Amino acid sequence: MPRIVAGWAGSLQLAVPPDGTRPTSDRTREALFSMLEARDAIRGAAVVDLYAGSGALGLEAVSRGAASAVLVEKAPRAVRTIRDNVRRVERAAPAPIEVRVAPQSVEAFLAGAAGGIGLAFLDPPYDLPDAQVAADLAALAPLLVPDAVVLVERSSHSPAPLLPPGLELERTRAYGDTAVHVLVPTPL
Repeated sequence: MPRIVAGWAGSLQLAVPPDGTRPTSDRTREALFSMLEARDAIRGAAVVDLYAGSGALGLEAVSRGAASAVLVEKAPRAVRTIRDNVRRVERAAPAPIEVRVAPQSVEAFLAGAAGGIGLAFLDPPYDLPDAQVAADLAALAPLLVPDAVVLVERSSHSPAPLLPPGLELERTRAYGDTAVHVLVPTPL
């Protein structure tokens, strides 16, 4: 079972949907969040966790100081698990937190989102076609604040995601079978 690695909810165990998800390992999550904290990308950020699965990435961000998180997932069983995990984190919170579960497709969520996103996680199923990941990134790009960070998890055997105008690849890190692509808005 995954857990919240650090912050006020550190060590809190999270549930995982019974099937159809690939949770980010604690070790990988710890490395990602260390990188994000080093660049001060979490504190006060509006976070979206797309293809949320268990919601662990968005909930970890809130535990570490993000202002809010939206956990986007369309699979009904995963949505139930995410809601259970949100309740667990809410009970551990020292003050009320702003976390919303969006039980819909990533495409539908992004089509109706207002913007102001400072940190985005895209951890789609590895078998999701590259063209769909590229379309998601194209819909996300105009919703980002200028200093936003986008983390895209894919198989380490997959190519880097196709980038739309407005986003550039800063770096790629491999963690076993997982590659994390760090994207940032293109400077104006």
